[in-house]
Amino acid sequence: MAGPNPASGPLLRAEAITKRFGATLALDALDLTIIEGEFFALLGGSGSGKSTLLRIIAGFDTPDDGRLLLDGADIVATPPWARPINMMFQSYALFPHMSVADNVAYGLRRAGTPRAEAAPRIAAALAMVGLTGFERRRPHELSGGQKQRVALARSLVMRPRLLLLDEPLGALDAGLRERTGFELRALQRETGAAFVMVTHDQEEALALADRVAVLEGGRIAQLGPPRAIYERPASRFVARFLGAANVLEGRAVAAGFDSTEAGATFAGVIPADTVAVALRPERIRLAANATGPNTARGVVEDAAFRGDDTLLLVRLAGGALLRVAHAEEDGAPPERGGGVTLAWDAADVVPLAS
Repeated sequence: MAGPNPASGPLLRAEAITKRFGATLALDALDLTIIEGEFFALLGGSGSGKSTLLRIIAGFDTPDDGRLLLDGADIVATPPWARPINMMFQSYALFPHMSVADNVAYGLRRAGTPRAEAAPRIAAALAMVGLTGFERRRPHELSGGQKQRVALARSLVMRPRLLLLDEPLGALDAGLRERTGFELRALQRETGAAFVMVTHDQEEALALADRVAVLEGGRIAQLGPPRAIYERPASRFVARFLGAANVLEGRAVAAGFDSTEAGATFAGVIPADTVAVALRPERIRLAANATGPNTARGVVEDAAFRGDDTLLLVRLAGGALLRVAHAEEDGAPPERGGGVTLAWDAADVVPLAS
């Protein structure tokens, strides 16, 4: 995946942004930097603060404290219409009585753009999203995917430096979500604008973003490239939230990490402050004759076929329930109730200090 130019500087910087709604602390002195020309994802569950942060960046909400710097200038007091930022809402918010062309032209008309300049920009925006020929249609004549493209064209026609996307693929079916996701990436590269996407879907965030911020309780739990966060989560929360890793409690010992609930010792370089380890389901393999550290015995409690693999739920000797992804190419999965021996590599054990 081609990311932003490493030489690009910060476009937007949030400094100690705090927001309360009554007694609820939605954002807790949050710091964040968006780089010029990157595709950035804000990932988190309900109540994590991701949508609140997006609305503050757009100018629809005002923080109780902190600064929001665009090119070094604080824009907290700048109204939404005066910011070089556009937002595509989850509902698309199209005007039902307007044609596709008029919906796309709405922002240009409000900005007083001359008709001679607006017409080619509207045509170019519709071409960019593959809707040339749809100019006269009304929203009720469009599919869900086409409505989304109109909303995207309406945002892009304003040539924003920063485009905010609120759950942009949430209303689409699975097949259309994947295709539209690739199209979003292509459009982001073509326009050169920075895209900031809010999503609760971890697969979307991992597939589309150059960088991902995982939010928890109004703070950033971890920030970095998708692969780095997925493979080396920083905490129990990130490990469980992103990719549903197995998290096993225990304590660091001279040999590595001892987990009573797993009934196993995890060998490897384990820091002394480690309180748990994470182990991805796809990193665990069935190994009938394996013994020693980085192995465990258990019983298959359940299995679910997922196409390329079968997800096994294995109850370990110490009582922990381990998720194991058994690839189809590795043969038939074991039956429910069958005993298995599991093994993994020391490099796949991720120490967690919190």
